[in-house]
Amino acid sequence: MSLETVLVAVDTDEGEAIDELAETAIDIAGPAGATVALGHVFSEKAYEDARERLQFDPDGEVTPSVVAKRNVNIREFRETLSEAGLTSTVHARLGNGSDDGDRLAELATEIEADLAIVGGRGRTPAGKAVFGSTAQTVLLTADCPVTFVRTE
Repeated sequence: MSLETVLVAVDTDEGEAIDELAETAIDIAGPAGATVALGHVFSEKAYEDARERLQFDPDGEVTPSVVAKRNVNIREFRETLSEAGLTSTVHARLGNGSDDGDRLAELATEIEADLAIVGGRGRTPAGKAVFGSTAQTVLLTADCPVTFVRTE
C-alpha cells in the first residue's frame, strides 16, 4: 500500500496531544513523502466564536477550513510538519458534537486518504457510552486504515 495522503484528526484545544500526533504523522508520512491533511470539526458555536475572535467580517463568507488555518495549534502543527519536509493541507467541517467522528470519516473518503490518524485518551467503556468517542467512530467507520495514538 502506498501512502499519498494521511489524514490527521486534530482537536484545536489540545496542545500536548497535538505534539504526539505530529510525531506520529512525521514517522508515518515522512518516509512515504505523503501529504498530511489536518482535519478538524467545529461545532457551530466554536466556529462562530473563532470567527469573532479572529475578527473575520461577520457578514463575510468564511469557510471552516479558512478559520481552522488561523488556529494557533494548527499553525504550529503545520510548521512542525514543514520543518520535517512534509506538505500539509487543512480541512475543517461543521458538526454538532455528536457526529464529529462521522464528519472526519466522510472527510477521509472525500480527500481519498490512504490512512487516518486519530488520538484519544483512555476511557472506560461506560465513559465512551455516555460521552461518545470521535476516535472510536473514525476507527469503526472510515474507509481507510486508521492508526490510533493514545494521548494523555
